[in-house]
Amino acid sequence: MNVAERMGRLGTESAFEVLARAKALERQGKQIIHLEIGEPDFDTPEHIRDAAKRALDAGATHYGPSAGLPELREAIAKHITETRGVPVSAEQVVVTPGAKPIMFFTIMTLAGPGDEVIYPNPGFPIYESVINFVGAKAVPIPLRESSEFGFDLELFEKSISPRTKLIIINSPANPTGGVLDRGQIDRIAAIAAARNVPVM
Repeated sequence: MNVAERMGRLGTESAFEVLARAKALERQGKQIIHLEIGEPDFDTPEHIRDAAKRALDAGATHYGPSAGLPELREAIAKHITETRGVPVSAEQVVVTPGAKPIMFFTIMTLAGPGDEVIYPNPGFPIYESVINFVGAKAVPIPLRESSEFGFDLELFEKSISPRTKLIIINSPANPTGGVLDRGQIDRIAAIAAARNVPVM
């Protein structure tokens, strides 16, 4: 079977390759501290398992609304409003099965051939992979230990062009743990707003 050429531009999640190597080392008796994927080192708590069982017994086994269950969207909106000081309504909340699908949809929606997307590097491998997949140019902003793994705002400003369609930030950064301070976030927001470029 022939597949579309663009499939060759869609990379893999390298963290799973690292996980496979780490598991192989564990089988050899080596002690490993896992930093490769967001897999909890504990089982699902009992109250969550019990709630899932009750939901199954109550017949919650069919398709729900595509944006997520209304009660969950309301709870998320309330939590964000209360904890982040940002008024959010349930209509602004979309529930996804993890972060990757919404990242994929966002990049697919905003960028295409000839466009540019600014992203932190190192970061989620999906950033560069999906940017390449859609035919856009990946523009990495290196996160360096010397700057506590924060955005180099001077380089960031120089990297924005008329072709920039999306700015990706991640704070705390994955995998470095670097955190953007309020001043950095405000500056990124001001630059993005002035150029009408969305931030993810």
